[in-house]
Amino acid sequence: MLFGIIVIWMLTAIGLIIVSLTVPGIRAKTTGDLLLAALILGIINAFIRPLLWILTWPLTVLSFGIFALLINAFMIQLTAELVPGFEVRDFASALLGAVIMVLLAIAGFILVEWFLFNGVFWLHMNAGRSILQI
Repeated sequence: MLFGIIVIWMLTAIGLIIVSLTVPGIRAKTTGDLLLAALILGIINAFIRPLLWILTWPLTVLSFGIFALLINAFMIQLTAELVPGFEVRDFASALLGAVIMVLLAIAGFILVEWFLFNGVFWLHMNAGRSILQI
């Protein structure tokens, strides 16, 4: 369990490194600040985000999941408020950072599926057969 927590923390840190390198409005002063921001973001995502997801579930359904990106952007901004060396200039930067983090998570899922199961299988729910294999 501890190993899994450390792996998730490191993956979050790698995601924040990529976000801080690509989004001009997000930056960390030091690597330690970036690691601390990844830790705080993980704690926030574990405790506060589920509550916000439950409270905003109707908006997320009505917006076809787009509102979830706003919640993720808010979590990044909250992390910036709690970690002094991690800065987010505005909400647009946090939103772009949230989009990049989601795309990285999807890419990570595909890579894990590909390496562990020798392919990514997209299933059609009704037939139960794979209709597309990468």
